[in-house]
Amino acid sequence: MLSYYKDKTILITGGTGNLGALIVKALSQVSCKIIVLDKEKDAWAPLPGQLAEMSMQCADIRDGGIWAKVLKEVDIIFHCAAQTSTYVANENLVADLAINVQPLVALIETCQKHNWKPDIIFSGTVTEAGLTTQLPVNEHVKDQPVTVYDINKLTAEKYVQYYSRQMGRRSVILRLANLYGPGGGRTSRSADRGILNMMVRKALKGEALSIYGDGDFLRDYIYMDDVVNAFLMAGAKIDQVNGNYYVLGTGEGHSIKKMVHMVAEEVKNKRGSEVEVGHVPAPENLSPIESRNFVADSLSFKEKTGWYAEVNLREGINRTIDYFLEEK
Repeated sequence: MLSYYKDKTILITGGTGNLGALIVKALSQVSCKIIVLDKEKDAWAPLPGQLAEMSMQCADIRDGGIWAKVLKEVDIIFHCAAQTSTYVANENLVADLAINVQPLVALIETCQKHNWKPDIIFSGTVTEAGLTTQLPVNEHVKDQPVTVYDINKLTAEKYVQYYSRQMGRRSVILRLANLYGPGGGRTSRSADRGILNMMVRKALKGEALSIYGDGDFLRDYIYMDDVVNAFLMAGAKIDQVNGNYYVLGTGEGHSIKKMVHMVAEEVKNKRGSEVEVGHVPAPENLSPIESRNFVADSLSFKEKTGWYAEVNLREGINRTIDYFLEEK
């Protein structure tokens, strides 16, 4: 899979974030050229075993002029940069549009103007489907977004599909379920993202874990390394997946309550101390998207690429705990 990227120029937006930085790390083992685009001024040190030539472009993707500066010789774009909070999006509709839609439009327009044809691998979210009633969820389920964030992510997806279907380029969209596990960059700044990681951190500090309501809603928790592999596979198999979106998950549903108790159990196993778990009323401003059950059906993507999720929830929780203990 990695050999596909040899001698190619690869742009990774949001490249110092958790997902983007892990993609950078994986591709650094290949003789290629990597351009990391991020508004954060993180300095890059050489990575162990690094073969890639790497450069950092510190810029905000809302600056439409940045694309003409970085895209000229790019073969592949992993577009991970985004505003990821449902609550922030609902508070400021225009600002969310400005970061989750307009930069992608400017990117595509720049490619059209200069006749550049980089492949685009775009990071989407399974919540674009809305309050799904049938499980598992695949690409045949009708999208009915209920938040501003999901409306804008879905709009961005339509531009990505326009790029391939009407402009004759190549692109693919991967909609991610509940992502967790050690990331390669800074911790997510959105309080409503990375809930499992947050629970692990709190448990390791000896803090009590709280569950809203009964905690019976189902989620599909997918480990970070499996997602990175999916992105790399999508880029390497772009002809097979071109123009489509795919729902990415493990295919196993776990209630929020089960996930929290599993975190408490595994932290106790490693630290020897009890972790208190309690139930609290849900806040009044809780987004409606939280009141859903979700399990992914990723069979279509598996058939096209051979990818499947390798890490089950208990193993992933243990890996995450070990990582945070080592980090501390």
